[in-house]
Amino acid sequence: MRTPAAAARTAYGLNALLAGGGFLLVLALSGLGQYADVPPVGNVYGPPYPAGVAGAWSRLSDTVSYFTEWSNVVVAVAMWLLWREPKSDTYWRRVLRADSLLMITVTAIVYALLLAPTEHPTGWSAFTNPLQHIVVPAVTVLVFVIWGPRGWFSSRVVAGALIIPTVWVAWMLVRGAVVGAYPYEFVDPSAHGYPAVAATIGQILVFGVLVALIYWGIDLVIRRRTSTR
Repeated sequence: MRTPAAAARTAYGLNALLAGGGFLLVLALSGLGQYADVPPVGNVYGPPYPAGVAGAWSRLSDTVSYFTEWSNVVVAVAMWLLWREPKSDTYWRRVLRADSLLMITVTAIVYALLLAPTEHPTGWSAFTNPLQHIVVPAVTVLVFVIWGPRGWFSSRVVAGALIIPTVWVAWMLVRGAVVGAYPYEFVDPSAHGYPAVAATIGQILVFGVLVALIYWGIDLVIRRRTSTR
């Protein structure tokens, strides 16, 4: 019979495999040009790309600049570290764990509210979109609720969890100014202006903090219930 620690480690490993495997699959499919070349609406990532191998770099550069991919990679790394050394507890591992929950939850909610209503995935996208935007977020939250680890949230951890999203924002805006395209229409300054885009990003970051606080609260409730049993 599996011990609780062994079950937790298995869950961490499967979570890491799901997120990491999904990212690598998307990377491979993108590099090989297996996604349908649907012309984008507005200044967002997408074709036309150079044909064949020549277009691989452009496709991959766009792919790794999506917040979805960053969030799935963070989940994969955080869960792999927990699988590899489940008893290791450092500040930055706590930050990564908080980031994995914060970022993947924002990914799922933004996709459901702002992107999914206008998207109609076909081909490989019909598999990888739900995998990265629905399955990985659901599994990540489920693993946290059941296996934690508990007691890793604090105000310093929540503050630290904003570092990676802020780096993504800077990367996305600087790259967008260079290549003239952005991952999502609602962060396109040429369409909405920098003040509006900054306001939208600010709202999403504030929402991310609220998400982290909610998970902190869930963690406290679970710990209290566990301690009273």
